[in-house]
Amino acid sequence: MEKPEEKHAIRYEKTRPDKREAMKVRPDRPKDECGIFAVYNHKDASKLTYFGLFSLQHRGQESAGIVTSDGNKVMEHKAMGLVPDIFGEPILDKLEGHIALGHVRYSTTGSSLLVNAQPFRIQYAGKSISIAHNGNLVNSRSIREDLEGSGSIFQSTMDSEIVLHLIARNMKGKDLEQAVVEAMKSIKGAYSIAIMTEDTIIAFRDPNGFRPLSLGRLNSSYVLSSETCSFDLVDAEYLRDVEPGEILIISKDGLKSIKPDIPARKAHCIFELIYFARPDSNLFGQNVYLFRKNQGKLMAEEFPIRTDMVMPFPDSGNYAAIGYAQASGVPLEMGVIRNHYIGRTFIQPSQSMRDFGVKVKLNPVKELIKDKSIMIIEDSIIRGTTSKTRIKTLREIGAKEVHMLVSCPPHCFPCHYGIDFSTKGELIAAQKSVDEIRDFIGLDSLGYLHIDNVVKATDIPRENLCLACFDGNYPVPINMKTDKFCLE
Repeated sequence: MEKPEEKHAIRYEKTRPDKREAMKVRPDRPKDECGIFAVYNHKDASKLTYFGLFSLQHRGQESAGIVTSDGNKVMEHKAMGLVPDIFGEPILDKLEGHIALGHVRYSTTGSSLLVNAQPFRIQYAGKSISIAHNGNLVNSRSIREDLEGSGSIFQSTMDSEIVLHLIARNMKGKDLEQAVVEAMKSIKGAYSIAIMTEDTIIAFRDPNGFRPLSLGRLNSSYVLSSETCSFDLVDAEYLRDVEPGEILIISKDGLKSIKPDIPARKAHCIFELIYFARPDSNLFGQNVYLFRKNQGKLMAEEFPIRTDMVMPFPDSGNYAAIGYAQASGVPLEMGVIRNHYIGRTFIQPSQSMRDFGVKVKLNPVKELIKDKSIMIIEDSIIRGTTSKTRIKTLREIGAKEVHMLVSCPPHCFPCHYGIDFSTKGELIAAQKSVDEIRDFIGLDSLGYLHIDNVVKATDIPRENLCLACFDGNYPVPINMKTDKFCLE
């Protein structure tokens, strides 16, 4: 059984790395890195942050944390696991203060250990500085080696801690705002970051704007979130996005914006819209639900295939399936039912129950599928193994034909900006042709939405999108000899 001190950490100074290497589980579905939520000037800051993190749980399920301040004293609680399992009312009551910073994490850089949970906090020059980060730095290894060569000592394996060390090094003779400006000039890659001190919150985004970060207002309070769906839950009004390359300071003096001169083109991550964001969020000026419906409509135009029914594997293809059904006239059916109550602690099946892990989450409606030709709508195929198992099940219960359309192009290139397919070897489309993927999964036909139609489904100019996982054109160049990742 896990010891209490290994599960929870109230103060950063008392945490230490667990020496046991965490088991890495890489499911067939991709994972994003993190979600951020922050509150300034609200008496229930910790509880608002709890609800904000709850709405961002889909962005990270490994760990969560909240740091609060009353203007002088800073308190903290973080642990491995899901938000409702970590934060009960007694814990939230102890997290006093009108300022709060919260984080949910899935590790793409750094091991799945408590010491890597965020917000990550240090004491420097008499000031408490906490950081919450969503994204991935592509030059973290070279910066870390430089910092260590200058005497810096690291407590974690996260690239987020590198940002704190850079800020601390640049604070000599400068204020915190200017130190952030100098740090931004050194780091490369994807980052939406919020920093909290005893009395201030500073938020900043990389100049390309890979990852989302939005500003909202709740009466006289300000809130920050990775997705706007959090604002709806806490009754906050969306004001605007934190702009790419912007530093936003929230303090007793109100809002202050700094825009360092760091030239870069906008490169919003298309996969945020296709897959990660909740459909009730607005990202990059785009409503996610309507974008996914547009994808389905365009798939119906690109692939006019007649079947008896169209169905998604919930919840990934739901909204594109709605758009496809409406545009094609093919009836939409929920041919697979999802069990919403599967948690991380579910008992693992024995080896003899090899397909149980898939069936326990999704179960087909046999009477609906038998003797039918089916069009399945998916939002992505990354590794292909889970899709293969699911299609095998549909065949076994009597599906006459099984076709699949994917609402994006094949993923042929790894992501270096915060999504967990960082090598080509993890991507089935980098190894096989579309016909070979079709045969591997066991389909009658397989089609991918053309990249031009993916762009067409948005209201965003193509030059403002990162499409690197499809076309290999990386907005931030990567030198694999020097810009290596701090991966465990």
